[in-house]
Amino acid sequence: MYKRQVEEKFLIDSNSFMTPYRQYYAFDLVPTYWKELAKHLDTGRMILLDMVKDEIDKGQDELSAWIDKQTGFVICNHIEPAIISKYQEVLQYVQNCGLYKPQALQNWAPVHIADPWLIAAAAVNDYTIITVEKPSSGLSPKTPNKNAKIPDVARAFGVKAHDMYYMMRKLEIKI
Repeated sequence: MYKRQVEEKFLIDSNSFMTPYRQYYAFDLVPTYWKELAKHLDTGRMILLDMVKDEIDKGQDELSAWIDKQTGFVICNHIEPAIISKYQEVLQYVQNCGLYKPQALQNWAPVHIADPWLIAAAAVNDYTIITVEKPSSGLSPKTPNKNAKIPDVARAFGVKAHDMYYMMRKLEIKI
């Protein structure tokens, strides 16, 4: 029996918009980047967590205006029972896995912090997280970290986390 190939869907962290916008793909210098990105929005493969959209909207800048103009983003509501349940598991993992100091949980525990919600939503919906964050090197119970990183915690939940270039290659975005 033929199994249909499921297209990978990307849950995009706010830093994957903010960093290009602020550092290397400014709208006035590389408008092609934003035009090419927008061409792929109606595929349903680029997902924004509602909290990420809210975080970008707070900037009230060119980036937030661009995001607001785009109609093709799929918005994922983080207040769904399965996501809330997985969010609790994510926080319990950070608290109990032995790889993090108590400060890591304190940093992620406030409900407005999107990182654990991103992992929960990605785990529940089988999304790949797109983030600027890099995994920590040398994570060990002997030297627990004070900061949890999305790629490390995501891996513990079977969630892939990659950078924007990964998504651009998968979507065949060229600038």
